[in-house]
Amino acid sequence: MIWTVIGFSAASLTMFAFIPQILKVLKTKSAKDVSIITLLQLSVGVCLWIAYGIHLKDAIIIIANSVTLATLIILLVMAQLLKVP
Repeated sequence: MIWTVIGFSAASLTMFAFIPQILKVLKTKSAKDVSIITLLQLSVGVCLWIAYGIHLKDAIIIIANSVTLATLIILLVMAQLLKVP
């Protein structure tokens, strides 16, 4: 039971880790301090976690990392749109 709570907590924290950054970019309408390289690196890592979760047939790994990837994609798109002169 405790490991289920720990896993759910870890998944929740990871899934929503980029929401504050997305909100900040929306509020300031600036993405100048967002590192595209970091976001791309994290996106590749999350894709690998999704593949690993699929291999293990582990829904928690798949869902948590899919949500994380979605927030990373949103942030990447926002960063690119706001960096256009």
